[in-house]
Amino acid sequence: MREWQFNLILDAPLTDEHRDTLDGLDRFADGRIGLAEAPGYSRFMCLFPAESLTAAIAEALNRFEDFPGVLVRGVELDELALDANGMVTAAVVPAQPPLSDTI
Repeated sequence: MREWQFNLILDAPLTDEHRDTLDGLDRFADGRIGLAEAPGYSRFMCLFPAESLTAAIAEALNRFEDFPGVLVRGVELDELALDANGMVTAAVVPAQPPLSDTI
């Protein structure tokens, strides 16, 4: 089993009521999932052990059953998460210059 790193992006920033609810949820207090916020933006940074990335994401999403009114809009693997997960995609690897530019 390995640890997977990813971000869960919320559909809207958390409200004060959401933060109060979050403070009382034990499922979010074990260090595997942490809130990161910026003006107009909320996400959860996740680090879960699992057999696959899909299983890790499913486990993280299950925690939101106890968090009414908060919806996860998407899953993000930023450059740091891709590196931590040992993954590479064309979307984050700089494109090579066209052959004509190197001649």
